[in-house]
Amino acid sequence: MSLWFAASAVTPQLRAIWGLTASEAAWLTTIVQLGFVCGTAVAAVLNLPDLIPARRLFSVSALLGAAANATILAAPGYRYALVLRFLTGFFLAGVYPPAMKMAATWFRTQRGLAIGVIVGALTVGKATPYLVRAIPRVGLSPVVLTASVGAALAAVLVAVGYRDGPHPFASRPFSWNHVRDVVRVRQWRLATASYLGHMFELYAFWTWIPAFLAASVAANTGGLVRGRRFISLLAFATIAVGGLGCDKRGRERLVAISLFMSGSCCVLSAFLFGGPIWVLGALAMAWGFFVIADSAQFSTLVTEAVPAHAVGTALTVQTSLGFLLTMLPMQVVPLIAQRVGWRWSFVALSLGPVAGIAAIRRLAALRASAVNANFSVST
Repeated sequence: MSLWFAASAVTPQLRAIWGLTASEAAWLTTIVQLGFVCGTAVAAVLNLPDLIPARRLFSVSALLGAAANATILAAPGYRYALVLRFLTGFFLAGVYPPAMKMAATWFRTQRGLAIGVIVGALTVGKATPYLVRAIPRVGLSPVVLTASVGAALAAVLVAVGYRDGPHPFASRPFSWNHVRDVVRVRQWRLATASYLGHMFELYAFWTWIPAFLAASVAANTGGLVRGRRFISLLAFATIAVGGLGCDKRGRERLVAISLFMSGSCCVLSAFLFGGPIWVLGALAMAWGFFVIADSAQFSTLVTEAVPAHAVGTALTVQTSLGFLLTMLPMQVVPLIAQRVGWRWSFVALSLGPVAGIAAIRRLAALRASAVNANFSVST
């Protein structure tokens, strides 16, 4: 998953090479989301996650994504780079949802923990390009190639070493009705609604936190930002710290707490902007922890809610809708920054957590009613 932000981490270099505006540079990341959405949509409609063995789908997709990412170094211009970034996102659609399904085959009672480890790993992986960028005298090529090498190694590791666990999901022949079967489940709809609130905030935060931190340091010093590699290192830590928050259990309660905390950070960021970097850095680290701490729970809720034969399709449809939504705030945040400054750019993201909390509370009530009904029948 280090492929995701490989271009974002070197945006200043790419802007200089191709003379890009801020809006054009933003599309280097946004179009990865679009590619991922298209990839997951194709996979869901064709039932690929439930028809193709997860090991094979993961490995082939990771290799193709690595190749598309590395080829950006030979791209003759911005438009070619956009196509390659789109393909990178498209192929990553064969990595993320299958990985969650693969982990789920090994666990039942601790499935939330298992999927949490997967989400934690992808969180650290996505932050890796910023860590490489923070190394002194490291330029464009090492950042991009490190991501591609990581993805290629992941493909080999899964192809050679992975096997499904003792709790595999039942498979059925291709059917156009899998998506319909998933959407009809009310628990899936509520879990996905809360997930959408989570995603409204997540990727806009991950994408723009380096720019926000740099602008805050500039406002504090009254001049140009110095120590840009330090900003890259802080951005890596802010994103990667989320890996520590992904291995918890608790389902709806954890989701509600995480959404409340991350939404609060959206608002607090405006008041701490321009202050001491250690204060804003502490907020960013806390934000990075809570913004992803609930992610695994959405996937776990889905695996528990839908028929076993449609788990792969359910996860894929959920992630497709989530990443489609991320494109809006990713483009809106820099527009807000241009109009009123970076100080207020993240406040609007708090709308996502508010909506997510409302949906997860309804899901918790529904699940509690189902448990009580089953208890009454059994007694």
